Amino acid sequence: MTELHFRSASDLGRIIRRRELSSVELTGHYISRIEKFDGKTNAVIARDFDRAMALAKEADAAFARGEIAGPLHGLPFTIKDAYEVEGIVSTGGNPAWKDHVPAKSAVAVERLQRAGAIVMGKTNVPYLSGDLQSYNDIYGTTNNPWALDCGPGGSSGGSAASLAAGFAAADYGSDIGGSIRTPAHLCGIFGHKPSFDIVPKRGHLPGPPGALSEGDLSVSGPLARSAEDLRLLLSLTAGPDWSDAAGWKLDLPRPRATQPKELRVAVWIEDEFCDIDAESAELLTNAAKALEASGANVDWQARPDFTLADITETYLILLHSQIGAGMPQSIRDHWAEMKKGFAADDKSHAALQAIGGTLSLTERAIWKEKQAQFRWKWHQFFKSYDVVLAPVLMRPAFEHNHDTNWHKRALEVNGVMRPYMDVLIWAGPAVVSYLPASVAPVGVTSAGKPVGIQIIGPHLEDYTTIEVAAMFEDILGGFTPPDGW
Repeated sequence: MTELHFRSASDLGRIIRRRELSSVELTGHYISRIEKFDGKTNAVIARDFDRAMALAKEADAAFARGEIAGPLHGLPFTIKDAYEVEGIVSTGGNPAWKDHVPAKSAVAVERLQRAGAIVMGKTNVPYLSGDLQSYNDIYGTTNNPWALDCGPGGSSGGSAASLAAGFAAADYGSDIGGSIRTPAHLCGIFGHKPSFDIVPKRGHLPGPPGALSEGDLSVSGPLARSAEDLRLLLSLTAGPDWSDAAGWKLDLPRPRATQPKELRVAVWIEDEFCDIDAESAELLTNAAKALEASGANVDWQARPDFTLADITETYLILLHSQIGAGMPQSIRDHWAEMKKGFAADDKSHAALQAIGGTLSLTERAIWKEKQAQFRWKWHQFFKSYDVVLAPVLMRPAFEHNHDTNWHKRALEVNGVMRPYMDVLIWAGPAVVSYLPASVAPVGVTSAGKPVGIQIIGPHLEDYTTIEVAAMFEDILGGFTPPDGW
């Protein structure tokens, strides 16, 4: 039987409602684990244990009176430090906000709390959630429970490390460049990047505290140890915010398939534009074959009507445009000067960053039209296929590298050193196309590092990709705890 701390949030909720365990007992158990083991990972940074225990006592008393807040009643969560949480220091990894204690939780967190979740503490992030590693000048570096010399990914790295180490029932993250999916892949858990704009981002850092505009491309979404949890947490947090709630409601479609034999699958694992680690590719291929053996109709050659290189260019231009909007003028001036030295056909990361970070409104409108064309091509493709299986990242967990110049970082893939910013490539198609994408663990390499598979689906059909994640969980076994935890 799975140890208590590694059970899914859904399962733990059922255990509490059957009165087999109290919220006080469960919360105390997780707090003890954090205090005992988090010295190795540094995942749970701002802690609110005393209030968490007080809220657990209140949850138990309410349950004794027959009052249940919701399906998360009495469940202890950790929350990514990119989210404001009422009464807990919330920094976004930014030293300028190290003393920021919000009076109100972010919308997504507040919805979890209304459903009964208890926030024990915050999980570590990079500065302004701007890296696929999780470290900052306030709290230091977070390590991967599977390989302590490696990072857990970012920017929801502390969240994924917390769940892999068995520190909480679930967590909530955000994603603009793989920031939910990459940590899920690197830490062997489940994650879901929702369709764009179905979960409010108000209360996310960045923007700055008090910001109401929510920006382009980025999304809020769950991390968990089961596909069932992804479905539950999305259902509790998705829906319009204040500006739309008077006239709009969200009604996501049911899954296109609930068993493999009903499923039409395209497999996009190999692409010369971004080669992936050979052992990872083998695990992903074996996972797709296992789904096929279970009855799925699998097409190994199908591709949307565009190349990975083409959609990556549009993604990176718009990504850097979005991120560049928050940069100091001196940085944008530097990019503008750099841009003069690039050839017209230069599509290196440095060139795309300089171009995207300095787009005029007219230029951005042109790239937004290109984005719309890609979205239409996906729409046409998903008339024939239900999901696309793809890598999350080109390799498993990698060692810490905090060089401030990303263009000087590199990662080895199949004996070849690749630019560090290639970590964004497989994350990009779903982001720029506003598509849902779930991640499920599918195996562990010979070096003991987990690998996850990315499941991309049609716009607003989030429950289809989550259902396929559940199929992989059923076929391959789902979450496996790292050794020693």
